[in-house]
Amino acid sequence: MAAQVSQEAFIDNMVSQHGFDRYRLIDLLGKAKVKKSILKLMYYPPKKKRKRRYRGKPWYKYRRNFVNTRSINRGIDFWRENASALKRAQKTYGVPAEIIVAIIGVETRYGRIMGNFRVIDALKTLAFHYPRRADFFREELEHYLLFTREEGVDPLIKKGSYAGAMGLGQFMPSSYRRYAVDFDGDGERNIWTNTTDAIGSVANYFRSFGWKTGESVIKATQVRPNAVEGLLTKKFKPQYPLWQLKQRGALYHGDEPNDMLGLLVDLRTEIGTAYWLGFQNYYVITRYNNSKHYAMAVYQLAQEIANGYAESY
Repeated sequence: MAAQVSQEAFIDNMVSQHGFDRYRLIDLLGKAKVKKSILKLMYYPPKKKRKRRYRGKPWYKYRRNFVNTRSINRGIDFWRENASALKRAQKTYGVPAEIIVAIIGVETRYGRIMGNFRVIDALKTLAFHYPRRADFFREELEHYLLFTREEGVDPLIKKGSYAGAMGLGQFMPSSYRRYAVDFDGDGERNIWTNTTDAIGSVANYFRSFGWKTGESVIKATQVRPNAVEGLLTKKFKPQYPLWQLKQRGALYHGDEPNDMLGLLVDLRTEIGTAYWLGFQNYYVITRYNNSKHYAMAVYQLAQEIANGYAESY
């Protein structure tokens, strides 16, 4: 584990690398609070919070938390309320409207749960008092200070999750700087209260990670029993063309070209393990959250929302 970097050393770096005023930064970080509640959530998530992480849950139980009647109906409502922005985002970035809606639904329940911690408190706490991932959060604190300076935002005001994720799409500061867009052209990238900017930002994120317009995301398959172990992988990026996956035991009969890259995904259902073939667009969803359960929840919620939205017209 890398040696813990002190707040003083961090300030030195911000001054030398980015030209921050030392005394203003000392004053700013002095106003930021170390939150024991955040450390408690990171080390010992209470039962309710632990459920949000869904670690160890089989797919069929995980699914219920996101793909349910309430989430679907709220997603349809969100689509109706933001139809123009979603249509433009789909045309501009090539990402289906339902995928954008589903991401916002899974991440923040369509803006209902965006976090109520000051971002600077969360990042200061984790950058200097959470050794396990201090390097990561120190970089995010750096990005946060840069973005607030770049955009003329008071760094003491913005709020987010206890890990520092922000807005409807829960962007970390580094993702905000790279992928957030001013999609309504008002001169501000507001992913907190401006749904148009949030929609454009999520779509831009997906395109930046290689979303393939019009291509499949994930499809069900069968597999020869003796081939499963050799096909499963812990990686999320497709590595083998379909012809090779079929040759090695995937009993797939879809219409994708045989040179299209895919990977086998296993999901535990109530009646046993089901298998799917994930493609490039499945991998892109996992760039938002490195979890096969998360990616499938987003995909299936998106399909349900799209069906419900189409039926409502």
